[in-house]
Amino acid sequence: MPVVLLNVRKGFSTAQKRKIAKEFTNTLVSTLGIEPDLVTILIDEHPLENIAHAGKLRCD
Repeated sequence: MPVVLLNVRKGFSTAQKRKIAKEFTNTLVSTLGIEPDLVTILIDEHPLENIAHAGKLRCD
């Protein structure tokens, strides 16, 4: 039972998240030879002030 943990910045639309879920699921199904019912995807959203890269907050 694969569980995909996806951390993203806040602001993606529900339609975009639906597409991500569908594409990730399709990839796991075709690669691992499993049923879609076995795939769980968790999308965790973070505001830009909670994300840092190269020593700087993404909101700066």
